Amino acid sequence: MNTKKIVITGGPGTGKSSIIQELQKKGYSCLEEISRQVTLDARENGVEHMFLTQPLLFSEHLLKGRESQFHEANTILKPFVFIDRGVHDVLAYMDFIGDVYPESFKNVCNSLAYDHIFILKPWKEIYKSDAVRYESFEQALEIHECLVKTYEGFNYTLIDVPFDTVENRASYILNEIQSL
Repeated sequence: MNTKKIVITGGPGTGKSSIIQELQKKGYSCLEEISRQVTLDARENGVEHMFLTQPLLFSEHLLKGRESQFHEANTILKPFVFIDRGVHDVLAYMDFIGDVYPESFKNVCNSLAYDHIFILKPWKEIYKSDAVRYESFEQALEIHECLVKTYEGFNYTLIDVPFDTVENRASYILNEIQSL
């Protein structure tokens, strides 16, 4: 079985994780966002804000983790699996902060192909900062633009998910998949 890999992406605080949790409740296979875990692991090793202080190292950890998720998705014997962010998100965030990254990052993105990309726009009414989410709402808007530019630069067609309840957004994604 060729499992379709469906990415749900967007800037911070757009509702991605809530939609992933809703899809899981509905019985769909999902792979959750890993950046919070990378951040918490770094803190346990004495690095308080790895993304801010060592962005390349942080991004290397993310890229490896998301690459592993891609391969894990291939082992799921279901018609499709939802993934909270793809490997391309790493490049978009590096572009956002204006940092350089090795060509190997692009090579990973070129070697892994997702089937569909759903993107969530920043939504001021639900946006919240927390101990792991450093970005302001204005920065979330900039990150969104970097995500669009990055995915489109790799020839993906992005499917916008409208603002709505978590349940309706999950239903929208499921309905779109049926029509693709």
